[in-house]
Amino acid sequence: MIKHLKSLAMAVAIAGTFAGPLAGLAAAKPLNYELPEETAVFKPGPGIESAQNNCAACHSADYVTTQPPHMGRPFWEAEVHKMISAYHAPIDDTDAKAIIDYLAATY
Repeated sequence: MIKHLKSLAMAVAIAGTFAGPLAGLAAAKPLNYELPEETAVFKPGPGIESAQNNCAACHSADYVTTQPPHMGRPFWEAEVHKMISAYHAPIDDTDAKAIIDYLAATY
């Protein structure tokens, strides 16, 4: 009987350890916040439309403008292919080539 009570007390203590922090989640309210105004823009150049239509669907131009400058075509090919393969960006082959050409020539 004492062994059973010790086991029950241990189970209650363990459950309290996990339930305590989670109890506040039920009463949590959604956060509301305003996004900052977009300030970065893609530099003008041939292929900008493909970049605006595809890249800006998922992230701001800041992502592009904060990359190291003059990295060359291999860098931008890797970046575009990473967006397609790792992040499942729905970019077709024609647009991918146009985006790579644009980024390599412009950034």
